[in-house]
Amino acid sequence: MSTVRLEVQRCLRADEVAEVASLQEAAVAAGTDQPLGEGTWLDLGADRPGGDDRNGDDRGAGCGDVLARRTTDRRLVGLAHLHRDGASFSVEVLVGPTAGGPEAIDPEEVRRTLLTGARTLVARLGGGTLRYWVHHATEAADRQALAMGFELARSLRQMRVTLPLPGPPPRPPAGTHLRPFRVGADEEAWVAVNNRAFAGHPEQGGWDVATLRRRQSLPWFDPAGFLLAEDDDGRLLGSCWTKVHRDVDPPMGEIYVISVDPALHQHGLGRFLTVTGLAHLAGVGLRIGMLYVDDANRAALRLYSSLGFETHHVDHAYVVVVDPAGEIDRAGGGGGGGGQWTDPPTARPIP
Repeated sequence: MSTVRLEVQRCLRADEVAEVASLQEAAVAAGTDQPLGEGTWLDLGADRPGGDDRNGDDRGAGCGDVLARRTTDRRLVGLAHLHRDGASFSVEVLVGPTAGGPEAIDPEEVRRTLLTGARTLVARLGGGTLRYWVHHATEAADRQALAMGFELARSLRQMRVTLPLPGPPPRPPAGTHLRPFRVGADEEAWVAVNNRAFAGHPEQGGWDVATLRRRQSLPWFDPAGFLLAEDDDGRLLGSCWTKVHRDVDPPMGEIYVISVDPALHQHGLGRFLTVTGLAHLAGVGLRIGMLYVDDANRAALRLYSSLGFETHHVDHAYVVVVDPAGEIDRAGGGGGGGGQWTDPPTARPIP
């Protein structure tokens, strides 16, 4: 088997980001891996080229990338992107398709070695909790993560529905008025309601205005599809932020973020905003609506199921605690991937 060496980069150059984009395109076309999330592409300083639609956490900064390159020609075959938020880290892994013959590389060995490299990098940065996302999780992915000492922490469903929804347009709750988001005027009020609605949420909670403005700067942002609900006094009650994906087949519309002030739960505002957002997406010609919801949010699952949404796939997040010495702080934690991390941590072979 050909060998692969790992390279650790603090920030990728523009040509390296282009390599990652090409690797993702090849992996998705071959059906061997799923796209990196939006938060990863924001860390890399690029828009999401065909990436996943999860609302990634970008409050901290990307703190390192582990690149797997084939030793014979330095061709990029995999990436582990590490993101830091305080004492916690998250990692996404992308492995490209591999050809057979003498240049064949085991993609699961590449993934295992990239994860080991990411854990070693976390240890070098002082240790902490490491969250590993697997998109379109399979039983094989579950087995690999668990064998490496990770534990399943979250399941995130992507749900889809056919548009337009049947029935008449929704009627707003009494005293509620709907209007589009106003750039430059609504940021602080929206962030305040969003953070109350998602208090304690690992990705959506704790946003600031800068986080919101990063999304506003992306090509897909459209304030006409960012719907705010106010009361008679102009107080923000909730919102439905939609996102259009024309670069997928078939095109889809996403309920990107939906938030309701916690004081107004059980008033029907969440259902009204969801149905209104879907009506907006249908109105711009889309025939599939989509959203992500945590599997533990049973109330939201009941709401979306009642509207006709069905689960398309499930993403899994696994966690492990890495101590500063590089050992996993749990009984029976395994390594996997083999090999020796060199000092300085720039390269390591796969046996």
